[in-house]
Amino acid sequence: MEWLNYGVDYGVIGLLAVLSVIGTAVALERFLVYKKINLESFNNIKSLEIELTRKLHIIATIGSNAPYIGLLGTVLGIMLTFYTMGHEGMMKSGKIMSGLALALKATAIGLLVAIPSVVLYNFLLRKVKVLMMQWEIENERERI
Repeated sequence: MEWLNYGVDYGVIGLLAVLSVIGTAVALERFLVYKKINLESFNNIKSLEIELTRKLHIIATIGSNAPYIGLLGTVLGIMLTFYTMGHEGMMKSGKIMSGLALALKATAIGLLVAIPSVVLYNFLLRKVKVLMMQWEIENERERI
């Protein structure tokens, strides 16, 4: 069952680390796009909305699924601890507690990935709404 320990440490936590990098990269790219976007180059609000919301679903998906991936790592780690307890029989409580603590680190890392992702998603979504309102204000002036 040693492979399960590596699976939790390198598989689940590695996946969460990759998701964190992807979410941060997408958020940074979107932030730079919003800074440089020329609202006057869009003829209608739907094409503007398509451009502004591009890739935001990636950040939302990471934010909503990272806790579950972390929880999966925790469940696997606890299963590994119980399996070891069953095979070794009597164990010192320190060894059991350290196994459970290591299992819980997957949930903690999942939350550390999810919380910033949700915050970034909400920040960027607010920026999208502001840019769309600015476009509507500018185009309302032109019609009058």
